[in-house]
Amino acid sequence: MRSLFIVKPHTKRIAQKMSFFGNTKNGKVVENFVLKNAAGMEVEISSYGGIITRLLVPGRDGELTDVVLGYNSLAAYESDNAFHGALIGRYGNRIADGQFTLHDNSFTLPLNSNTNGTDCHLHGGPEGFHQKVWQAEPVSKGNESGVKLSIQSPDGEAGYPGNLSVTVHYWLTEDNALRIEYYATSDQATPVSLTNHSYFNLCGEGSGDILSHRIQLNATHYTPVTPGMIPTGEIAETSDTPFDFNSLQPIGARIDAPHPQLQLAGGYDHNFVLETQPGKPHGIARVEEPESGRTMEVLTDAPGVQFYSGNFLDGKKNGKSGKPYHKNYGFCLETQHFPDAPNQPAFPSTILEKGAIYTTTTTYKFGTM
Repeated sequence: MRSLFIVKPHTKRIAQKMSFFGNTKNGKVVENFVLKNAAGMEVEISSYGGIITRLLVPGRDGELTDVVLGYNSLAAYESDNAFHGALIGRYGNRIADGQFTLHDNSFTLPLNSNTNGTDCHLHGGPEGFHQKVWQAEPVSKGNESGVKLSIQSPDGEAGYPGNLSVTVHYWLTEDNALRIEYYATSDQATPVSLTNHSYFNLCGEGSGDILSHRIQLNATHYTPVTPGMIPTGEIAETSDTPFDFNSLQPIGARIDAPHPQLQLAGGYDHNFVLETQPGKPHGIARVEEPESGRTMEVLTDAPGVQFYSGNFLDGKKNGKSGKPYHKNYGFCLETQHFPDAPNQPAFPSTILEKGAIYTTTTTYKFGTM
């Protein structure tokens, strides 16, 4: 094990630390970066998959607790199929049949998910960005410190066109916020939708289910799905349905309601339509955990967010606390473009044209009530 070393930002307010996490099965070195602010909030980010491996935030009593699901070893992340904490790309969420047409050319992507007998391409495929070792380095800006991660995805990788350059910054702030800034450019037109797939449990990872967490999600519409979890193309209203979270509601209050969309997904696993503007992040969600008093606000400029209630966690793998992760033990709020948008002309375009710049920002801000 390598010794730790400290990188001191010029403000000396947020400490940065880097450590050796392990070697991948292919022998690549993986480092973990730790950021810690004066309030004690701590985030650990791995160069493998850009994974948020730990996120310690204070509760009402000041106790620091790790609120993201994950594992203690690199090997566990390499064998993970639930995308715990990872950066997702080139395309977050599903693409129907692993196929799309762009500028009169057809492209085929690897299939890596099957729901209710329907195959699709999910989260960039079996060797997406979540399985890559990113180039990583500590960075500082003002009173913030962070980690810069970069990756080059060659033309044809996973079937996608274009040489894609991606840079992601994780920033920790003094007011207990984790901000994620995504950038990408390509030398050919290609679909891009980047996100982070952290599972949150504000009571602490491995502590039980998240059904008593209260969530407010500012969305009047969502995109219903087929049995294969592919959007139908409809933009449906959330009002008078179990998908209306415009006021605080326990996640579990209506999760078992006899609604066909909940029955297809085994809970919530749907894209909610956001009223956002590019380059102008604002609050789109708030989550409260009554027992610990922890809160989380989500701000973004992305057009959609996937609210996922951890329906496919099956208890077969133990997490960092040594306890298995069962169904509903974590929730995700994955800011994104719409699923299957390359095949849905009515959805906002996800095509990054040659020479254009893809950029989006999401912030997870923690507090107490």
